[in-house]
This record gives sequence, C-alpha cells and structure tokens, in this order.
Amino acid sequence: MDPVYLDHAATTPCDPRVVEALRPYFYEAFGNTLSPHAFGRRSRKAVEDAREILASFLGAQPTEIVFTSSATESNNHVILGVARALKSEGRHLVVSAIEHHCVLEPARRLMQEGCEATFVSPDKDGIISPTAIEQALRPDTILIAVAHANNEIGTIQPIADIGRIARKRGIYFLVDAAQTIGHIPVSVTGIPCDLLSFSAHKFYGPQGVGALYMRKGIDCPPLLLGGDHERGSRAGTLNVPGIVGLGEAVRLCGPLMSDEMAAQTALRDRIINAVLKEVPGTTLNGHRTLRLPNNAHFSFEGVLGEDLVAALDMAGIAVSVGSACTSGQLTPSHVLKAIGLSDAQALGALRISVGRWTTAKEVDYFLEQLKLKIKQLRG
Repeated sequence: MDPVYLDHAATTPCDPRVVEALRPYFYEAFGNTLSPHAFGRRSRKAVEDAREILASFLGAQPTEIVFTSSATESNNHVILGVARALKSEGRHLVVSAIEHHCVLEPARRLMQEGCEATFVSPDKDGIISPTAIEQALRPDTILIAVAHANNEIGTIQPIADIGRIARKRGIYFLVDAAQTIGHIPVSVTGIPCDLLSFSAHKFYGPQGVGALYMRKGIDCPPLLLGGDHERGSRAGTLNVPGIVGLGEAVRLCGPLMSDEMAAQTALRDRIINAVLKEVPGTTLNGHRTLRLPNNAHFSFEGVLGEDLVAALDMAGIAVSVGSACTSGQLTPSHVLKAIGLSDAQALGALRISVGRWTTAKEVDYFLEQLKLKIKQLRG
C-alpha cells in the first residue's frame, strides 16, 4: 500500500493546479512589487489579483487584506499591535483557553509587560460559551480572541454569537480561521469579526504564506517595520509566488467546498463509528457533530499517543497526537486538559484528519492497522 497521509490538519499537500499557477513567479515574473519597472508591475498585478480573489471569497474589501507569512505572524501582529495601539483605553484581553500557542504566547508576553488576560475555559466538548466570554469582559477589555475551530479536537465555535457580543461592546474580535478557511464557509459578513487570520498551507496552498483580514478603521500598527509594503501594514518584500498560490488555492476551494465537506464528513464519521465500536477503551474528544468535516480525535486507554503515531508511521500511515507545533513535547495537551481529560487520557490521544484526496480504501487500511497497533502496544 502506498503511504497514507491522514494529517491534513498539520499541513496539506499543495494542489498541482496551485503549483502550476505559482511556478512562473519564481523565474519569469520575479520582480519586487515595489519596483517601478515592468517586472515589478507584473508581480504587483499578480498580488493584487490574489488580493481581489481573497477579498471576494471572504466578503471583504481588498484594502482590508494584509498578506503575511502565516497565521502565526498574523495573530502575533494583532495581539501585540492592538495592545500597543489601545493601551490608553485598556490593558485587558479575553482569550479562549484552548487557542493555538501563537495566540496564547503573545498574550502571555503582554501579561509580563503589565497587561491582564482572562482565559475562558471550554465545556467538555471543547465549546467556548458566548455567555462565558461576556461574563469575562471588563470596561478595560480591548480584545477578544477565539479560534473558529480548534486545531486539535476540531470543535467549531459559536463565533457569530461571540462576534455579536464583541460588536455590541465595541471590543476588537480576533478569529483564528487557520483550520476553517477552505474547509467550511467563512465570511466576515457572517462572522462579525474585526480581524481574521489564516495560512495557505492548511487548504492546499504553499507553505510560508498567510493573510490577515483587518476591518477598515481598526487601529493595529505593523509588527514588522522597515518598508512600505502592504500599504504600510507590514514591511518586507512580498512572497509573490506564495501569494499567487494562496489566491489560486482560494479560487479552487469555492466550487469544491460543498462536495469536499460531504465526502470528508462521510470518511470522518466512518472512522469515528468504527473506532468507537471496534476499539475498546476509546473516547472521542470534541463535539460529536459540531466539528470540522475532516477531523477525528480520540483518546485510547493504555496507549501513549506518541507510541501509536510511531507504530502507524512504520505501517506507512501519517497521523498525529495534535498540533504539529508542539509535536514531541511530553507534556499533556493544554486543549485536552482544558476539556477535563486526565494526564493519561491526554497523553493517549490521536488526531486523524482526512483531506481532498483521501480514499475509502486508505481509511479501511488505517482502521485495520490502528486496531492491530493498539493491540500490540497494549501487550
């Protein structure tokens, strides 16, 4: 059997159509977008075309899109920038306790510098209650940060309800949409957010490029200084091939999304149903239905997740215990601890995420090997 890739939540393969679209911008149209000559103009047009595609996809204005290197950069930009811009109005942030570390770490950095943060815990299914968010707000709250869907357990959050609370109180709202763009509908008109971040490599685009939606009028100074790129919002020569690839990945996602959601949900449910039925001592983590179409996440009694990942890797199957950014750490996931799992349950976790080209045959092979490897590891 060919290698089976079931770790699409960590990164996706670049769609061949995306590769073809970005290829010329490495060696033919390689100009700097700020250069006034023909090479620069061609690159600049390609970037602006991608910006138009992305803005239309999100329901935003092109001037509200800032290209970055990743969702990590975008989130750092927002959290550190908003705190600097609004320090005279308040020094308090409200953050979901199960955010990616690229949100948690800058928030903690600000706490070392005199800010305060309230980390709102989820329920046992990983859902952040809008009521809990509202109760955490203070007169000096300047920012709320909640991811659209959790990157480990796949639970989709009631973002629209939280956004309405933020909008009513006049508080900036940051949504990390790294796991949802291209996988489920995302619109800044449907989600009343002020800032939204994502990375191209999560939806079949190239690695090393992302974007930030910044609603017109938001006060958030640049994180990177030293140039006039992105209308002064971010210094640094633009990754033109990456941006072209991001635009093409977005363009492809639109017409494919409905069919892909249905196909991946069917594979996801096939995995969940089979594992819960056929593997004793298994717990499903995250909400049973309010979860990403491609995400299944379990805890297995008597098994270490890292050992199971290694055993499946030997069988040619790629899965993970959770976020790739914390892979290799021997401490329990903060997400799994936050939803009430014990250390043993958290360390016995496994995340399976299917993708655009995952087949039923691959899922069957995975299920067969999973049962075998768990039996072997349990001795």
